[in-house]
Amino acid sequence: MERPSRQRQREETTAKEDERVNCPECGSDQIVTDADQGELVCDDCGLVLDERQIDRGPEWRAFNHSERQSKSRVGAPITETMHDRGLTTTIDWKDKDAYGRSLSSEKRSQMHRLRKWQERIRTKDAGERNLQFALSEIDRMASALGVPRSVREVASVIYRRALNEDLIRGRSIEGVATSALYAACRQEGIPRSLDEVAEVSRVPQKEIGRTYRYISQELGLELKPVDPKQFVPRFASALDLSEEVQAKATEIIDVSAEQGLLSGKSPTGFAAAAIYAASLLCNEKKTQREVADVAQVTEVTIRNRYQEQIEAMGFR
Repeated sequence: MERPSRQRQREETTAKEDERVNCPECGSDQIVTDADQGELVCDDCGLVLDERQIDRGPEWRAFNHSERQSKSRVGAPITETMHDRGLTTTIDWKDKDAYGRSLSSEKRSQMHRLRKWQERIRTKDAGERNLQFALSEIDRMASALGVPRSVREVASVIYRRALNEDLIRGRSIEGVATSALYAACRQEGIPRSLDEVAEVSRVPQKEIGRTYRYISQELGLELKPVDPKQFVPRFASALDLSEEVQAKATEIIDVSAEQGLLSGKSPTGFAAAAIYAASLLCNEKKTQREVADVAQVTEVTIRNRYQEQIEAMGFR
């Protein structure tokens, strides 16, 4: 918990259900707390309603993150990415005591046995072991895809829901874990195509797509279609294109979508074709092969979508 800053922290006091704090001088309910002075002050007229309040903050001070962490009396927050939600403790791998001194050979072998047994007893049955494996797979694939921590949390929650609904039966753990990660990427608005997810997975793309459709239907995820504009910044950055090209590609996608050309088309191919067309219009030419390699689509797809988008923009 951080110590309050020297500036007045304007926080509205939370009144009880049937009671509300008002200023006796002007009747205003804009009551703020001055944490430094320990006072309750009216924000309109400045009347001090209460003073010498109890400071419920920590008695210690910290000036950087590492010092704050070392003095904190609480552990790490609960996370869904671990099978035990991060509530258990682990024995440190360093063979040193509390004073930093190296352990004797006898103590080292004893600590090795303790670590081994602790790893064994962390999972009480096969279900927890399977959950631990699935969550580790989600973490591995998320790291390979470079998605943020929030996506891993959402993917873990989706997998736990599928496990509670007994949707894992008859399907591979890797397939369900990959499908949960793909669903989390779409739910959080992180542009990752099914091809990219399948590339870091250990199951075929066909199985991922089939499992994803089944899970999203059974859990009622109600995910919106992927917007091709979400892929434009990442593809343009990989091709080293300017902001002007990105803006033009976004305009091309908007105009084409208004004319109904996006229906039934792959969003990655549509975005790749828009970037290719925008690079030609802005004199930052990129070949179809370069764009296709970045977007992981074929040159034929880019040519077909490119012709449609150029006609939609009114160019011949």
